[in-house]
Amino acid sequence: MDIEGYVKRALRKDPSNEAGIEVQLASRILEIKTISPERAREIANAVVCEAKATLNVEGDVLSPTLSGVSMGEFGVGSRGIGDFYVHSKLGEVIGHTGAVVDSAQLDDSGVVKIGDDYLVVTVDGLHSRLSDFPFLSGFHVARAALRDVYSMGARPLAMLSDIHIADDGDVAKIFDHIAGITTVSELTGIPLITGSTLRIGGDMVIGERMTGGVGAVGVTSSLTSRNKTKVGDLILMTEGAGGGTISTTALYYGMHDVVEETINIRFLEACEVLLQSELYRKVHSMTDVTNGGIRGDAKEISKTAGVKLVFEEERMRALVNPKVLSMLELLKIDYLGVSLDALLVIVPPEYADEILDAVRAAGISIDIIGRVEEGSGAEIFVNGECRDFAPRFRESAYTPVKKVHGEENPRDFEEMRAAIDKAALEAIEKKQKVLEKIRTKQ
Repeated sequence: MDIEGYVKRALRKDPSNEAGIEVQLASRILEIKTISPERAREIANAVVCEAKATLNVEGDVLSPTLSGVSMGEFGVGSRGIGDFYVHSKLGEVIGHTGAVVDSAQLDDSGVVKIGDDYLVVTVDGLHSRLSDFPFLSGFHVARAALRDVYSMGARPLAMLSDIHIADDGDVAKIFDHIAGITTVSELTGIPLITGSTLRIGGDMVIGERMTGGVGAVGVTSSLTSRNKTKVGDLILMTEGAGGGTISTTALYYGMHDVVEETINIRFLEACEVLLQSELYRKVHSMTDVTNGGIRGDAKEISKTAGVKLVFEEERMRALVNPKVLSMLELLKIDYLGVSLDALLVIVPPEYADEILDAVRAAGISIDIIGRVEEGSGAEIFVNGECRDFAPRFRESAYTPVKKVHGEENPRDFEEMRAAIDKAALEAIEKKQKVLEKIRTKQ
């Protein structure tokens, strides 16, 4: 619970009800903290004091840029159309970077040139619904960060972590989370070398919530970024059993045994095969099938490379872990719209067999699931019938709460998009004003 945000919203609604807000907040605090009523009232009074001091601020730096659209309304973080759109606006706010690959390309990682090589950098946030399962969240976020570096054709060199736990969270969550990260570290030989540990919002957030992320860096001399996808390429996919998303589905539907299927490093092993054999140099692009599923990946690759992707559903289905697929079908969750933790390898036809043989020799299933054609967007053949393969507004609803929210576009999507466009422009203008002010002083 963000108690500062709670108070500010209440004060804006009724500025004259300061005493009543304190009483309400003290009651909310007592619902979570085991403290005396007097102590709760003391905290509530201090929070109201701080909230009042920052309720109305002025100036380029202090005045927040607001769109009037919430993260949940627009589906940010839900790996669908709304999320992809906001990420494209982020590239505009960042502006020209001079990097080889940056946020504008919607790729797995960012890339800068260092001499004759490329430095690959990425960061992944831990799955929010795994806050109560620190080891699992650590394992899956570490694996996700390494996936993103490997997907660029780079060998990861090191990882870093950032952990934030709310005020009432148990200190041992830190240890459990780090144990999950370093399990992946020891299996891969890629060390966790630094990080940060903080409380979420200090004293202004109460509860036990945990959030944070893991970053990774790697080096390569031959990139496999999405923008290298070419017309005529074949699309290969390795087996997938999912990661944080599938674990979350299994946990919150009470199918806990399925979680065990996700505890593996098969994706990373497949990438190591391609790196050690030097076959990655023959690959045009690679990506991981993560949140948003193949639907989302196809849209991003199409937009970045200016091509159309065509898929064979039957071939993809055969590569999904049977236990995971059975769970998804039982729960009526579209497996093409969630993270499968599979590797997509997009390669010229003449090298496909060589890659298939090498990966299969390592005991990892892989097959050709599609091709790249001229055009835009994506199509999928299901039982011989060609269908559109566009992502939905949100990724496949994979928990009971997500099913309540659904996957379809809100009716006022265009209105919200216009507000977000305006906010992004205002953020750019704010940046330019501050830059000009600093440069003038210098």
